[in-house]
Amino acid sequence: MMTSHLPLAEASAWIRRFAPLIPEGEILDLACGSGRHARFLAKEGHPVLAVDKDPDALSGAAGACITTLQMDLEAHAADEQPQWPFEADRFAGIVVTNYLHRPLLPFLFASLAPSGLLLYETFASGNEHFGKPSNPAFLLQPGELLRFAMRFADQGARVVAYEDGYAETPKPAMVQRLCLIKGNAACGPKGLRLF
Repeated sequence: MMTSHLPLAEASAWIRRFAPLIPEGEILDLACGSGRHARFLAKEGHPVLAVDKDPDALSGAAGACITTLQMDLEAHAADEQPQWPFEADRFAGIVVTNYLHRPLLPFLFASLAPSGLLLYETFASGNEHFGKPSNPAFLLQPGELLRFAMRFADQGARVVAYEDGYAETPKPAMVQRLCLIKGNAACGPKGLRLF
């Protein structure tokens, strides 16, 4: 059976680049698809909670150190807040790729543990010239992901890296990418060493 997820096997270069900054602890792979990032992060020694609404995709995400959870976080009325099931300060890392549901964005920051890392990478305005997604509802506007991050600056959000532009791989697309740390993670052996 076909799923709506891209058939990608290798973890994103963005995720591979910044994963070493994730502190020890559980990672949420939101809209995990077939689990390419969940598997990568589990191999790096993290317990991973892989969440997706597609049961077929989740069957491919299952594996050692990976717990899967089928859940549709978009199942709410347009004028209602989503029912976010995860507590505050829970995850050492949250990974979101190729997915955008704007009402969830504030919950992501809240669910990061102190010194936790948010890695976000998804499609941006202009992607309609390269294929799907092409609906503006699923495309970040210029600078949108960075503006989201800056809303939490007074709560300890620190933007380590941000990109907004054209990417050739894994397919030509317009993307935005964010690496954000909640609080001061400058101490410890990993520190804020960039790669």
